[in-house]
Amino acid sequence: MILQVEDLYVAYGNIEALHGVSLEVNQGEIVTLIGANGAGKSTTLRAISGLNRAKSGTIRFQGRDITRTPAHEIVAMGIGHVPEGRRVFADLTVRENLELGAYLVHPSQFRKNLAEVYERFPRLKEREHQRASTLSGGEQQMLALGRALMLQPKLLLLDEPSMGLAPRLVQEIFEIIAELNRRGATILLVEQNAAMALSIAHRAYVLETGRVVLSGPASELRTHPAVREAYLGGAAHGG
Repeated sequence: MILQVEDLYVAYGNIEALHGVSLEVNQGEIVTLIGANGAGKSTTLRAISGLNRAKSGTIRFQGRDITRTPAHEIVAMGIGHVPEGRRVFADLTVRENLELGAYLVHPSQFRKNLAEVYERFPRLKEREHQRASTLSGGEQQMLALGRALMLQPKLLLLDEPSMGLAPRLVQEIFEIIAELNRRGATILLVEQNAAMALSIAHRAYVLETGRVVLSGPASELRTHPAVREAYLGGAAHGG
């Protein structure tokens, strides 16, 4: 097991966002969190990566308690986080964004990692010297993914990678995520498109108002009546 979250509580001031969330991610899995807007999915990822402090509970990464570990140390341990909204550095070039993602990487390893990112995302190579602000939404998502991959993370946290993208690009992004997993990446995925997320995930957790209400193999949750009614019957919305 690479990640274990136990009885996690997180609050924003007096407002409690997570109420005892527990989940596990095994090496080599794609695990997805689905749920409505405000369910606590993004908060869970932010707590794992150290951006939100846990009120109580425990987060363990590769057996080590990281509940109170600063975010920059968590990155150094091997957790990469692609946040909601991509958050690329708009005024920097594609290459400069990727260089920032590799600030902990030795120069010799940097060249190898950069070559691998450009192999996976040829459009980033083509636009290497363009400012990130000139890229399309899909290209910016590829850049955000590539920036996280520059560290060769042991665990990749993806927050709403399809948000704001055209359906054709959504399909492309999910194919990329599935391919990353086939190459060995372990992924914890938060996604508004529940049908797509469940189609590539091994296991899933359903969050409602800061609590896990369902969990199990993704293939089983795809046919669960409550999941089908709430998230697969029409357009799914995340948050």
